[in-house]
Amino acid sequence: MATSPLAPSPLGIPKSRVRQLMAASIGNVVEWYDWYAYTFLAVYFSEQVFPKGSANSLVPLLSSFAVFAVGFFMRPLGGLLVGAFADRYGRKNAMTFTIVLMGAGSLLVGLTPTYATVGLLAPIILTLARLIQGLSVGGEFAAATTFLVESAPHGRRGLFSSFQYVSTTIGQLIASGLAALLATSLVEADMNSWGWRVPFFVGAVLSLVGLWIRKGADETSAVAEEIRRGEAERPKLFDFLKHHPRSAATIVGITIAGTVAYYTWTSFLPTYAQITVGFDKADSLQIGTISLVFFMILQPLLGMLSDRVGRRPMLITFGLGFLILPVPLLGLLTDSYGSLLVVQLVGMVFLGCFTSISAAVNSELFPTRVRAAGAGFPYSLTVALFGGTAPLIGTALQEAKNPGLFPWYMSALALISTLVYLFVLKETKDQPLR
Repeated sequence: MATSPLAPSPLGIPKSRVRQLMAASIGNVVEWYDWYAYTFLAVYFSEQVFPKGSANSLVPLLSSFAVFAVGFFMRPLGGLLVGAFADRYGRKNAMTFTIVLMGAGSLLVGLTPTYATVGLLAPIILTLARLIQGLSVGGEFAAATTFLVESAPHGRRGLFSSFQYVSTTIGQLIASGLAALLATSLVEADMNSWGWRVPFFVGAVLSLVGLWIRKGADETSAVAEEIRRGEAERPKLFDFLKHHPRSAATIVGITIAGTVAYYTWTSFLPTYAQITVGFDKADSLQIGTISLVFFMILQPLLGMLSDRVGRRPMLITFGLGFLILPVPLLGLLTDSYGSLLVVQLVGMVFLGCFTSISAAVNSELFPTRVRAAGAGFPYSLTVALFGGTAPLIGTALQEAKNPGLFPWYMSALALISTLVYLFVLKETKDQPLR
């Protein structure tokens, strides 16, 4: 039976499109608020949890593991397990699970005792919290992006998809703003002892608000409803890979350049400017905030554009931009305020051509039965391998006295993705969700 062009899924039109957008977005806001709050506040709690003077050799090892590895490398597992859960039991149930998981992880970080109080148990607790946060980040992407795209009316999947990164950026801005407010309002002793815990308790409360919003959302997966009624077979954990290996490989190719560009331009670029040209730290953080607001505003505009011109032209524009521009753009960096601002804003325009539609493209490649796991796992795995390591590679090249190689590294990865956009990816904007 043909589906009405106005119906986002075989379940029918949601009672409220706004509620659907809010339900998906609130989790991303909380998720990335928690993620970046940890990053911004690590300088205050790291020595309390991982003391430099400890004689126990496990402490620095656990510190390194928690800060650099656990969060990112739990994301693929979250994408796989929570994605499979969303395919079997529904997007709404999966999003309820991830937002509870987010709140638990944030609360656990806030309650982490100091090493002086409980010894080795302190870094173990913090590591467990990061495990939970990493799992929930990967799971949130798998469930919420498919929910967003399946909630969209005909011809608006790009627009709805763009709210994935609108909400991500809002979470990042709230985290940086609250961290800065506390740091300037409290004396350093108070910030070190209890002030750093406040944002994590705020994150736990925000999770409860998100849970309330999500309870009023409508399910978007008809297959999950059929499974619940016993009318359809439950998909196995790796069915998406068994039956759709080309789609899974395509997502890896689509994402390689996008994730490196994203983490470089939204997180690492101010640090890159500091370590390569001696850029002023305060100015670089201010420019980073300005560019994030600009980036957030771009998302729905570019999402709507993709609904008119298609996904492939947007991705090709992004791919060619980051194939050609990283070397000359990063070569323009000086210690002047205007140079970094221009480099950030120009890069954000091209990056937005990827971020605004990545959720739509990934979801459009898989049928409903395996969409969440199929979109979530390859994406999260690629982010862990390439996005999470981008700042580390950039810093390592600087230490090796070869910082100029980093933009060439970005361009090489952009070449891979651009070839996928040109010769592998088919246009999906006018195709109904399978």
